[in-house]
Amino acid sequence: MKAISETTPSVRTVEDFEAALMRKVKLRIIPLIVICYLFAWYDRINISFAKFHMQSDLALSNTAYGLGASLFVVGYVLCEVPSNSILYRVGARKWIARIMATWGIATACMVFVETETQFYIARFIIGAAEAGFAPGILYYLSTWFPAKQKGRVSSLLYIALAASGIIGAPISGFILGNFDGVAGFAGWHWLFLLGGIPCLILAFLVLRTFVDRVEDAKFLTDEEKVHLRSLLDKDAKTAESHTLLAAIKSPAFILLALVYFLVQNASYAMNFWMPQMIRSAGFDDAMTIGWLTALPYLLGGVCMLILGAYADRLGNRRVVFSGCMLVTFVGFLGAAYFATQPVYLMISLTIMGIGILTTIPTFWTLPQKIVTGSGAAAGIALINSCGQLGGVVSPLMIGKITDVTGSTTLALYLIAGLCVICSALLFFGAPESLRRKEV
Repeated sequence: MKAISETTPSVRTVEDFEAALMRKVKLRIIPLIVICYLFAWYDRINISFAKFHMQSDLALSNTAYGLGASLFVVGYVLCEVPSNSILYRVGARKWIARIMATWGIATACMVFVETETQFYIARFIIGAAEAGFAPGILYYLSTWFPAKQKGRVSSLLYIALAASGIIGAPISGFILGNFDGVAGFAGWHWLFLLGGIPCLILAFLVLRTFVDRVEDAKFLTDEEKVHLRSLLDKDAKTAESHTLLAAIKSPAFILLALVYFLVQNASYAMNFWMPQMIRSAGFDDAMTIGWLTALPYLLGGVCMLILGAYADRLGNRRVVFSGCMLVTFVGFLGAAYFATQPVYLMISLTIMGIGILTTIPTFWTLPQKIVTGSGAAAGIALINSCGQLGGVVSPLMIGKITDVTGSTTLALYLIAGLCVICSALLFFGAPESLRRKEV
């Protein structure tokens, strides 16, 4: 079979061929992944919408709520690397379907929670069931998209994060306001039930539609398969390391793990506490809180798509990431300072949402610079696990500070400071492998 460069008359034609090929792959893979990711994020953050009602029914303090939120992450972290090691052996299609089915069942089982202890156990199990999903999807995307597409693809993927807030927040407000007492269940029980059941359907769709290897893709022609494989192989050759062990020993790997830990401190603070911040500013209606919570996700999602394309053109992910973290710092600083002023608080939360929602997809274009091949699945999972530890620290810290001081203000100032440190670490401390521009 002739290479594409031999069968086309110009570079422009080759670029057109690649563009059409990437569009075809995106249309086949991305829509279902985005929907799956939407439910993954929603099932992770719906606890923030249920917080007030659940605390009332279960007599939970803010510290207890923070601990329950953190236990989700503990279960997630403990099972993350083993889960992704299995994924590499059995294939992304089967394993991602398994993950979705088990976390959907575990989430739906929150309807049986009646005590604080049961709340802790349930959140741990949900986290363990979902372990491996995010890095598994990122690994799966790395087997289909070359490096120069990573920014745009990551942004499309993480639009689900924004959508979980844009769609999930108002729907959660509606469920809490209208489903309380239906069939004998509390409104917050319905929140978890209606978030978990669709995951079983999505698991079946993943099993039916995902393809593990480019060579097995029936929706591509032979010529398209050869060309896509050549692009992916070229990226693999330019990476610093092809094994997990070699990557772990590198300063770049350690730096990324630390940076992502700081990112997730900020992310979990927003996702688990934003409805509470809005309520504390004087809003009581669940539906109103839901709509206001959606606003930072909406504008953050728009900025994420714009920045993804810009980062691909610039080719310098490190600079883009550091700038995004400084935007996040401004958002947290404003949210702390204007905690009791609704208009300025919402402006600050919107800036916060823009910062976080542009930071995360930018970050996940970096690990593949240092680990590829068989080490990629476990390597991405290990970085994600280190980062997710921020989801243990942040919710528990905010809950404890809120119980002691009566507000989240001090905790928000602390997280704002961590955002500055995070930005500086990657901007000034990145080794050459992470400073290298993509062309």
